Amino acid sequence: GDKQILNGINFQVKRGEVHAIMGPNGSGKSTFSKVLVGHPSYEVTGGTVEYRKGEDLLDLEPEDRAQQGVFLAFQYPVEIPGVANNDFLRLAVNKRRQAHGLDEYDPIEFFGVLSEKMSQVSMSPDFLGRDVNSGFSGGEKKRNEILQLALLEPSLAILDETDSGLDIDALKTVAAGVNAYRGEGNGIVLITHYQRLLDYIKPDFVHVMSDGQIVRSGGPELALELEKDGYAFLEIGRASCRERV
Repeated sequence: GDKQILNGINFQVKRGEVHAIMGPNGSGKSTFSKVLVGHPSYEVTGGTVEYRKGEDLLDLEPEDRAQQGVFLAFQYPVEIPGVANNDFLRLAVNKRRQAHGLDEYDPIEFFGVLSEKMSQVSMSPDFLGRDVNSGFSGGEKKRNEILQLALLEPSLAILDETDSGLDIDALKTVAAGVNAYRGEGNGIVLITHYQRLLDYIKPDFVHVMSDGQIVRSGGPELALELEKDGYAFLEIGRASCRERV
């Protein structure tokens, strides 16, 4: 509706960097990720997102952002009944290759590429013939998201609470998939509530979001501080602002 959620975020991710965004529920973390990929429920009333030199990401349609290398792993991956996982993955990868002037994979070529990537996320070939995420457990859905990440090889990967609902074994598998993708040619934004994910995927920077703004930034030690002390400093800051007013 008319509710303003994000309030002037100034944020930069360079190639090769991993940024973690933490913060209380309702602070705008997921909204931020959805705005970057072009979710139609949100209207951007000001500002720009420079993705490549001279290009405003906000001018592109969601599918163009994806084909240019922006990827979002959903907090709650959707089920797509009637669409086989194998077909979905191959068509998505071929659209991305087509956008970059590369030859499309035929089904046999793609199966060879897919088999290698599936081993990275410990997924059984049985998942290929099943409908996208239909009947998958929470952990299986998240592995499927990381499989998409591995196949699409985006320039910017945004992972929205990809650790939620995972047991420790699934968390380690998902983290291993992200670390295998991590490199000097891409950037990663991790949205999470918990230090445990950052035990396996080491961030270069940690940011705290509150009321739609980045209110504090630091290194990996900031996540450890939040794990220990929580977000009490946000309430202290609000109380201080009220006193000044």
